[in-house]
Amino acid sequence: MTRGRAQRIRPDGPERKCIASGEVHPKYGLIRFVAGPDGQVVPDILDRLPGRGVYVAADRQALERAIDRKLFARGLKQPVTMAPDLAAEVERQLARRVVDLISLARKSGHAVAGYEKVKDWLSKEEARVLIQASDGSPRGKSRLSTPHFGDYIGWLSADELGMAFGRQTVIHAALASGGLGRRVVEEAQRLRGLRAKTIGGDDRLEG
Repeated sequence: MTRGRAQRIRPDGPERKCIASGEVHPKYGLIRFVAGPDGQVVPDILDRLPGRGVYVAADRQALERAIDRKLFARGLKQPVTMAPDLAAEVERQLARRVVDLISLARKSGHAVAGYEKVKDWLSKEEARVLIQASDGSPRGKSRLSTPHFGDYIGWLSADELGMAFGRQTVIHAALASGGLGRRVVEEAQRLRGLRAKTIGGDDRLEG
């Protein structure tokens, strides 16, 4: 694309400009916002809502900057209002998106939960992504290692993982290669940016 354009095509997909920083990022690492019929800013987590949209990096500080500096009205080119808990709502919707994707992976046979099942998948090199609850025991979680060249997700709660697997709580889970694994990782990375202030020290990315 020519200089000054917000959209460019790269091997990792289209890019968009973040209204908070002015920097261009891969689209999958951004969050789209539109103005609803009543002029209220609405997060478009699935990137499907009609109308003019603006993008903010999936980062708590970037989103708070866009809110505090009233950058949505400028980007959307119209007067807008914002819910007082917009950042929290974005985080909630992203968490729900990740949970729903893991649930779909489970139903298709590409995800398992429970220490022994996850350990078995890891030993057989069937696991591509290791997922562990943020509020699980650090000692228990340290007994499992992220797959070599794999990914680690450690910022969902035990309750959230439990919803994905139809249980009350889940501490350990794993995703197989293929299926919805890549989408889960991408959406989880967006959620991670919104939860950066609350992520603990056990935040491994790859083995």
